[in-house]
Amino acid sequence: MKRIALLGPGTFTEESVHSFLGSSDAYEYVNYKLIDDVFMATVNGETDYSVIPIENTFDGSVRLHLDWLIHEVDLPMQAEWDFPISINLLGIEPGTGSLDSRCGGLTKIISHGVTLTQCRQFLRQYLPHVELEQVGSNGEAARMVSELKRPDVAALAPNGAGTLYGLHTWAQGVQDHQNNHTRFVLVGNEPLRLPERPASLTKTTILVTLPDDYPGGLHQLLSAFAWRRINLSKIESRPTKKKLGTYYFYIDVEASLDSVLLPAALQEIEAIGCQVRILGCYPTYSYEPVHSEV
Repeated sequence: MKRIALLGPGTFTEESVHSFLGSSDAYEYVNYKLIDDVFMATVNGETDYSVIPIENTFDGSVRLHLDWLIHEVDLPMQAEWDFPISINLLGIEPGTGSLDSRCGGLTKIISHGVTLTQCRQFLRQYLPHVELEQVGSNGEAARMVSELKRPDVAALAPNGAGTLYGLHTWAQGVQDHQNNHTRFVLVGNEPLRLPERPASLTKTTILVTLPDDYPGGLHQLLSAFAWRRINLSKIESRPTKKKLGTYYFYIDVEASLDSVLLPAALQEIEAIGCQVRILGCYPTYSYEPVHSEV
């Protein structure tokens, strides 16, 4: 049985894993409160894989998690999938009256920092007066509200967290944008046998460091892909943390290492002095719910 580390319980990560992999005797899901512990569980051999939220439709990259993949661990990406995010306002008591009146009695909202940023408009409209407390996961936020048993404290979290901790849903889908999806990656040292569903494509993620900062350097790098008509779905600079003003380029390539063109492109950019690190070559899946008991 493969052990898979994830933020949980009661998190969007947990919901996404159950939706993607379903319930199976082949997997054991192991919950951790902090993302650091999720990564290190697989590094230390406590689990075989970790599931990491890496990008959101509206917030972009989860930079802390990217930096963990770049600087702290060497765990190849084995798969990615996207999952819709619906954020809910959860309280200890049943909601009565209008949403304005219910929110008027709150003094504190607990949630993950990323979730709070995705609900700015809702917070500004209904809860401008409240204290905002950030915690390590949305599931932890729901647990804290449940244990506090204070009617003036609520959580922003998935509905599943409310069910888990006996909270009541005061409002659903309070995120600023309804087309809200998060991309998750499965990282680990070996490929994992995945659900039998068609992948959207095979993607390769690379980390590239230019030999020097010189005019046309990035253009020269990108040209190796452009003339071969290899699509780059993402390119993002991240600091090397070695010297101010020096960067890695984090690049998602819509091609497999098993193809002819991509290895040739990588050889070309290495020939001009670039350092290339492969972060993973893996299938990517669009959202498709799995109907199974979890």
